Amino acid sequence: MIADAQSDPAAIELGNFFPQHPEEVWRALTDPDLLARWLFRPIGFVAVVGARFHFAIPEEPGQEIHCEVLAVRSFHQLTYTWRYLRTEHPECWTVDWSLIPQGRGTRLLLTQTGFDITNRRQRMLRNAMERGWKRSLLPRLGEAIHH
Repeated sequence: MIADAQSDPAAIELGNFFPQHPEEVWRALTDPDLLARWLFRPIGFVAVVGARFHFAIPEEPGQEIHCEVLAVRSFHQLTYTWRYLRTEHPECWTVDWSLIPQGRGTRLLLTQTGFDITNRRQRMLRNAMERGWKRSLLPRLGEAIHH
């Protein structure tokens, strides 16, 4: 996994190479059963602009991440909102997945935006989420693609 040069210090920007074709990587980003293996179980997800869905968080019963699909280009790009509506501090970000064919595999770029790094709490959340993507979720995505 390679952290890309950050063009926006408020954004999380990560890149990873997978030896599989974009179609296989896309499937891990859009198939509900595969999403549940590496991220969270999506409820109502379809890769169609305007589709609203949510992720159930098993470690936090009753908590959900509410999403809306903003952009879809099959095998190339998937973008959705990521709204965590905790009662004390609701948060809203945008998650963008870009798939770029590279040699015999795929370069996957993850960009998560919407953080206000002038706010200490938001800066800490941004850094914690980046660590989570790097250390846990993206490696689990790789395992889901291999299945």
